[in-house]
Amino acid sequence: MESYFLDWANLLLRWVHVITAIAWIGSSFYFVFLDSSLTPPEDEDLKKQGVSGELWAVHGGGFYHPVKFAVSPPQLPKHLHWFFWESYSTWISGFALFTVSYLYSASTYLIDKSRMDWAPATAIVVALAFFVVFWLLYDAICRIFGQKKNGDAIVGALVFGLVCIASWLACHWFAGRAAFLLVGAMIATAMSANVFFWIIPGQRTVIRQIRTGQDVDPIHGKRGKQRSVHNTYFTLPVLFAMLSNHYSFTWGHPQNWLVLILMMFAGAAIRQFFVMRHGYKLGRNGNPLPYALVGVAVIVGAIVWMRPAPVAAPTAAPTVNAPVLGANGAIPSSAGGQFGYQSLQPVLAQRCTSCHGEQLQMKNVRLDSPAGVKQHAQAIYQQVVVQKLMPMNNATGMTDAERALFKRWFEAGAATGP
Repeated sequence: MESYFLDWANLLLRWVHVITAIAWIGSSFYFVFLDSSLTPPEDEDLKKQGVSGELWAVHGGGFYHPVKFAVSPPQLPKHLHWFFWESYSTWISGFALFTVSYLYSASTYLIDKSRMDWAPATAIVVALAFFVVFWLLYDAICRIFGQKKNGDAIVGALVFGLVCIASWLACHWFAGRAAFLLVGAMIATAMSANVFFWIIPGQRTVIRQIRTGQDVDPIHGKRGKQRSVHNTYFTLPVLFAMLSNHYSFTWGHPQNWLVLILMMFAGAAIRQFFVMRHGYKLGRNGNPLPYALVGVAVIVGAIVWMRPAPVAAPTAAPTVNAPVLGANGAIPSSAGGQFGYQSLQPVLAQRCTSCHGEQLQMKNVRLDSPAGVKQHAQAIYQQVVVQKLMPMNNATGMTDAERALFKRWFEAGAATGP
């Protein structure tokens, strides 16, 4: 029942998280596009009001005419829409999902004992520290270098270095899938913190100054814009980190930290193309196509680099008796041929049934009987042989020889008889 309710919590939180993330990213992308597409107003009345840019657009059968006041409008309307709940609800739902999926079962999903054999409480504290430490260092970099000459380039280089260090540490300390997700959540936390600590407080200060008749300090708008731009470059790297947990060839790679860095860099480069393309159409900057080409080249390079080694096609062999496991659970090299359930049973009992047996059936999968093995034969092959996801983080120490046994069994017809 616990597994059942956790699955429901995971599903519902994931649903909410995706919905709110779409709302946040959608509004963020729209305003970046809007800022890049605004042109100086042509109407004299708009100029007199202090409008710095306007845009005419058509959507859904209607025409829209948004305008931007660079510092402040002549007067504030009664109703002013704020864009912050999209960010806060995304982070809250995401953190809740991370808690349910990883922190609650840290010993299973967060810890890989072949990397760091620490207590669950320690792993949880260190994982949460990634959020806090990254935000503090990132924020300090922005404060110190953000307003200096070439500040954007300096901040970009330093933050990229910081992400590289965090990626290396996470992939060496935690299970691969959890490491990728942790780095993505770390960056996403900084994105939401930008909204909470800088963008919204700055906007509130500007509104207070307008309403009290004070001169509006433009620094608040500049800082908010800077952090908003950072958020848009963070978006594609975060999305890759979040989606990658479904693809074990990324986080399961021996140099998974480098895979993560390369793909996040590619995402940021591609996002740069989309940010600048609107300005290019208006003649404000050069053709940003090289950024997209660099991003695509990095992705293609990663695909070529990570490609699996060729595997020889299996050859038929005569039926043999069930192999006897050797030292450390290894299967003797002489074992081969077609295998039935009896051949798999010793490995299943040693590596699998602690989570998929009579006492516990995680994900409603039970593998302590021929019927259960037959029912989940395809899933067993995918999880154990192809993706090597199971046992989770290889907690029970399944060997490559044992995975090869499952492979030969499945390719021979996945028989469940003797």
